[in-house]
Amino acid sequence: MGCPLCQEQDPKGVMALGFGTRQYLRHAAGSYMARTYPMAVVTAPRKVEFQERTLPELSDNKVLIRVRAAAICGSDLRIFKGKHPSAPLPSAIGHEVSGVIAGTGKHVSQFREGDRVTVEPVIVCGTCEFCLSGRYNLCTQISFQCRQGQGAFTPYFVAEERWVHHLPENVSFEEGALVEPLAVAIHGVEKAGIQLGRTTTFFGEGAIGLLILMLVNRSGDGQTFVVGAQQHRLAKAMELGANEVFDNREGDAVSAILERTSGAGIDLSFEAVGQEETLLQSLMVLRKGGMAVLLCIFEEPEVRITPNLFIQKEISLVGSQGYCWDFQTALKLMEQEAVRPGEIITHVLPLESLQHGFELLMDDASEAIKVVIKVA
Repeated sequence: MGCPLCQEQDPKGVMALGFGTRQYLRHAAGSYMARTYPMAVVTAPRKVEFQERTLPELSDNKVLIRVRAAAICGSDLRIFKGKHPSAPLPSAIGHEVSGVIAGTGKHVSQFREGDRVTVEPVIVCGTCEFCLSGRYNLCTQISFQCRQGQGAFTPYFVAEERWVHHLPENVSFEEGALVEPLAVAIHGVEKAGIQLGRTTTFFGEGAIGLLILMLVNRSGDGQTFVVGAQQHRLAKAMELGANEVFDNREGDAVSAILERTSGAGIDLSFEAVGQEETLLQSLMVLRKGGMAVLLCIFEEPEVRITPNLFIQKEISLVGSQGYCWDFQTALKLMEQEAVRPGEIITHVLPLESLQHGFELLMDDASEAIKVVIKVA
């Protein structure tokens, strides 16, 4: 099939990132209600292509969103590398999204065309014990839109009304694409039960780690340490209020943190890297009775840890799965400007530069932290 706007043919139905596709993307992103449109798919490791989709008929409770911005997430990066354990290739990408309502089903009551929105991209059964008790993030059949074939790097996105949220007027579309990762961070902080005066270490200086740092600095007054492997991100952590940062490639971060705490260790750690080394470090820095919160998907299905640590120090390791009623909190904090996730955006690129956006995040020299794709 070809582009209905520029009549360029693509017999395989796959739009690669060439000159013709660039024209097609600009036509599709700039037009109103084109029946066919391009959607980004990782078809092989480190290869993004655009496949043509057709707008579906809206069912009663769904809305059509004209995408304005979508952000590249750490899980998207794992898909890009072909290493996401739950998203075999080919796979759609993108789930951090904001936009404008372009159409509504006949039973939709909370939205009308032109409303500014963001989307909670989960898919749950609604009938298991966890859904019925309100803990839908633990749904026995939980999935996400991109895993079911609908990514966010595209001009159009369809969602059920119940998963769509109004975007405050003082929040830009670029920031609106960061509501989802902020909700992830909020859920992790709530799992930790932040208290005043607690010392905290963050393993991972990516978007989630930095957003958690913002939240912890807002919620408590204890010392905060950040351990990472990219100097520009560690510098950003200092700008955001970390007391001290440590480059995990240079020296022994665990020993340094224990020294700063007179050998006692810290109260709380967050692991937002997804590697065996940092998981073990997040446990080793804990003081007796401390807690580590695990937020990141691991590319490797199995890791080795030291079980005696749990007995000898009576520490705990807690998992944090996505978000559950956390979008509302994220939006309120952003509306009140209590948290400004836009501070971690380093690059805003057009849709045709999506491949380049992933390459920036793979290149330390680019100093990229959060890349947002501006669709329209």
